[in-house]
Amino acid sequence: MDLRSCLSYVAAVTLACLAVVLTPTPLHASADGESFIQADKPIAPPDGFAGLCDRYRWACARNGGGNGASSDDVKLAGKINRQVNRSTHSISDRRQYGREEVWALPTARGGDCEDFVLLKKRELIRHGVAPERLLIATVLDRKRGSHAVLVLRTDQGDMVLDNVRNQILPWWRTGYSFIRIQNPSRPTQWSAALVGGVFR
Repeated sequence: MDLRSCLSYVAAVTLACLAVVLTPTPLHASADGESFIQADKPIAPPDGFAGLCDRYRWACARNGGGNGASSDDVKLAGKINRQVNRSTHSISDRRQYGREEVWALPTARGGDCEDFVLLKKRELIRHGVAPERLLIATVLDRKRGSHAVLVLRTDQGDMVLDNVRNQILPWWRTGYSFIRIQNPSRPTQWSAALVGGVFR
């Protein structure tokens, strides 16, 4: 086999593997679109997540809440989303810590998208929202940049709290490509989502 044939073969095998790996997991559908992100395939956690559950036990907590978030919880989430977005300055980890991917609560200087997510999750848990209804997700934004959001799992579907907008949207209306999400049954672990955006 010459070099060109070998490269063609490798490319074909790679594309076939990607087709298998990138096959979206099934979603619960509704009249308005896919309501819930159904992600069941285990995946490695994102960079920066290591040690987070030890530092912030609430970030990976479960209290056994069986019901979805109520309409009151959605109103509360909207209020907290706006408050955190308004009161927290955006600053990169590189600028604040001198390195990439530090997941922590915002400091007096502010925080990046993961830090916004953590603060919103903590505040919602403090106000009584079941922690397993608050899932951290990593996505590609509309410009294909890495981003993190907080997913609120309601009876009607998964809603997204985002530091780039004050409005809470159903996940499928964000335009984001969802890469991975915390496993609601085992929040110390992550599941592949691979839905929305480029995965449609």
